[in-house]
Amino acid sequence: MKEDNCLHAALICLGMLYYSHAITTEKLNHTRPSLHGHHEKGKEGQVLHRSKRGWVWNQFFVIEEYTGPDPVLVGRLHSDIDSGDGNIKYILSGEGAGIIFVIDDKSGNIHATKTLDREERAQYTLTAQAVDRNTNRPLEPPSEFIVKVQDINDNPPEFLHENYHANVPERSNVGTSVIQVTASDADDPTYGNSAKLVYSILEGQPYFSVEAQTGIIRTALPNMDREAKEEYHVVIQAKDMGGHMGGLSGTTKVTITLTDVNDNPPKFPQSVYQMSVSEAAVPGEEVGRVKAKDPDIGENGVVAYSIIDGDGMDMFEITTDYETQEGVVKLKKVLDFETKKSYSLKVEAANVHIDPKFISNGPFKDTVTVKISVEDADEPPVFLKPSYIFEVQENAASGTVVGKVHAKDPDAANSAIRYSIDRHTDLERYFIINAEDGNIKTIKALDREEIAWHNISVFAVEVHKQHQEAKVPVAIKVVDVNDNAPKFAAAYEAFVCENARSNQQFITISADDKDDSANGPRFIFSLPPEIIHNPNFTLRDNRDNTASVLVRREGFSRQKQDLYLLPIVISDGGLPPMSSTNTLTIRVCGCDSNGSLLSCNAEAYILNAGLSTGALIAILACIVILLVIVVLFVTLKRQKKEPLIVFEEEDVRENIITYDDEGGGEEDTEAFDIATLQNPDGINGFIPRKDIKPEYQYMPRPGLRPAPNSVDVDDFINTRIQEADNDPTAPPYDSIQIYGYEGRGSVAGSLSSLESATTDSDLDYDYLQNWGPRFKKLADLYGSKDTFDDDS
Repeated sequence: MKEDNCLHAALICLGMLYYSHAITTEKLNHTRPSLHGHHEKGKEGQVLHRSKRGWVWNQFFVIEEYTGPDPVLVGRLHSDIDSGDGNIKYILSGEGAGIIFVIDDKSGNIHATKTLDREERAQYTLTAQAVDRNTNRPLEPPSEFIVKVQDINDNPPEFLHENYHANVPERSNVGTSVIQVTASDADDPTYGNSAKLVYSILEGQPYFSVEAQTGIIRTALPNMDREAKEEYHVVIQAKDMGGHMGGLSGTTKVTITLTDVNDNPPKFPQSVYQMSVSEAAVPGEEVGRVKAKDPDIGENGVVAYSIIDGDGMDMFEITTDYETQEGVVKLKKVLDFETKKSYSLKVEAANVHIDPKFISNGPFKDTVTVKISVEDADEPPVFLKPSYIFEVQENAASGTVVGKVHAKDPDAANSAIRYSIDRHTDLERYFIINAEDGNIKTIKALDREEIAWHNISVFAVEVHKQHQEAKVPVAIKVVDVNDNAPKFAAAYEAFVCENARSNQQFITISADDKDDSANGPRFIFSLPPEIIHNPNFTLRDNRDNTASVLVRREGFSRQKQDLYLLPIVISDGGLPPMSSTNTLTIRVCGCDSNGSLLSCNAEAYILNAGLSTGALIAILACIVILLVIVVLFVTLKRQKKEPLIVFEEEDVRENIITYDDEGGGEEDTEAFDIATLQNPDGINGFIPRKDIKPEYQYMPRPGLRPAPNSVDVDDFINTRIQEADNDPTAPPYDSIQIYGYEGRGSVAGSLSSLESATTDSDLDYDYLQNWGPRFKKLADLYGSKDTFDDDS
């Protein structure tokens, strides 16, 4: 602390001496200003006025970080026109005026009231002015000056990073650059040595060194081995003041890691490896592992294994497990304990990546001996062949030997073997096997056309060890025998035109045989001997397993015969050959002049030649439509319509009024009341209509009175029609009114059907023609009897 105070005091003294020297120099260099200025004669007699500088000043300095009890005197402002009578007032403005810097307005002395830090601000620009104290009139123009903050060494060096990490390969040469560290100093580098830095190493010797001016760290020892020590911690110092005493310093830590190079070959930890494997092991099964140690890491420590010698090179192989860096010994072929009980291998482990710089450290490989012993295992039986193929003729007798399989026990005990057929592969039980010797025989006849191949499986089991079994596939081919005659390949039906020409071909046929090709084609086609000279058709063998049927004569008639049956004999090429007779159906058809088929029906021939098929179809369609219309009409007629008049019980039109006796005509007034016939609807009183709502109760019209019993029928009916037409409460206009008026006293006489059926009278009904149009139908029925008789 004392040393710092002494240093500050010395710096203040130096500053004051520097300031006094500046003031003296300024006074010597400037002439005190005159109130009227200085006159100079210019060109052409012009008088020029040159203002003289009235301030006595210089650039001011103040030392940073001053901590004295009194404000620091920065400097003094003084004007030449100041006579010392106190009439001049000095004013200070600008950066920090009144806050950091204050001025005595009488003397012009400037003081710094606060401690300054150059690293925060290096200089301040201020403006000074002298004015009349009484009037505030400027006596001098404003003038700027600068106050510079004088630097002191108050900032230690700082590194860019607190910790550095660097890598350098192991075995690097001395002086190999590792990393450069850089520090900075906030002090003024242009003033003194406050910012002049020097680097040095505090920790990490003797392995590393640092350049004093640049901060570059380099290796200092040769052949540093990563396998011996991988990581180093180095401390670097940066000191200002050029490294001299009294300078400030800062430190940083550097972690340096040695990276690996392939400078170590792989080594097996032992010279011999012992392994064992069962003879029951399957190829690909792991036998054991070996590992060569390599202290290098990454790709420098990758090791590949190989078998380079030994009697087991053909039986075993080795692969590399790159995750564990081990050599995996695997079985390559099936072993047999009874044949060979041990094997020896020579295994080599070698680096995959070799660095040429360290090739002298090699060779980068090592070898080891691997001895493998084979262990005995209880093995299942082994068939002499991996599969068997036998042949047997179809239709062979039951008990025919198909073939023989054989298996043995590979163990030294050589146990007896029992054979059996896997019935899942012979569900129909076609075969049987002898359990002792393995002979396979048929149980029933075989048919090649049903099953051409039988694929069965045979088991072989040790007698004393039932769990030890083996299985072998057996394929049995059924050899073909010519036991199927050839037949037509399809259901042929031929057509021949009536106008066919002689020797014209009209169909080609082929055959099919279920037997094998050896007993099938070539097929021979022929006609039976009894019709070899058939007058209608002939056959030609095309010698390519087809035959053509030809017309022998011209002119066929559907009216005489429209169907022919032609037998054809087909023989195969088997030994002995088989044949069959097949019938070809031939129809006689009508054709046009080009031979195009028109019709094959005999009935169509008798139709008009000008009536085409389309016309026939149109006629049939019309007939069908007419039948449909008739059926619909009958159906509609049978439908019951809803009655329009509501009766208490039922519609009067559906009633049958039965009279038990027949009246005696109009003179007979005893049978029944004629008024009922005159108005049969009035029996039950008023009957409303269903289709309209009556607006008033029906009342008989005045002037309409009941007709007498002897009324004329025609007038009676007209009267009733007129009433019905004009009566809103009457039934609808299209209702049918039925009147059963009949009597013996009528002019027409009795029209009873009962009497008519039993009477054979020859009445003359011509008078019915005079009854008017309403009786026209009746007149036509009875009045034209003579006419019908004459016609007949």
